[in-house]
Amino acid sequence: MDEFRDVTVVKKANVYFDGKVTSRTVIFQDGSKKTLGVMLPGEFEFNTGDKEIMEIHSGELEVLLPGETDWEKISGGMSFEVPANSKFKLKVKTLTDYCCSFFEA
Repeated sequence: MDEFRDVTVVKKANVYFDGKVTSRTVIFQDGSKKTLGVMLPGEFEFNTGDKEIMEIHSGELEVLLPGETDWEKISGGMSFEVPANSKFKLKVKTLTDYCCSFFEA
């Protein structure tokens, strides 16, 4: 899906890690949410409340998912899933454009 139709966009940006990760929240008519964002190179740790699926549109990164010991290489066109109520780590190698979908736990 290249575009979203009939949505609400929250104007205030979500800004993390001194501006190295930013996103905007998109709310769909059924109440589901996604964020569209950009990550600059760096290492980051995120906490989840809901289950998340991160689609990487462009860029390169490595992800360390909960319970794993090996980092997984991810690049544009790939995605990964993060369980609810967990933590995951990212090593962002290049400017990365992403879409994160949230699924209530």
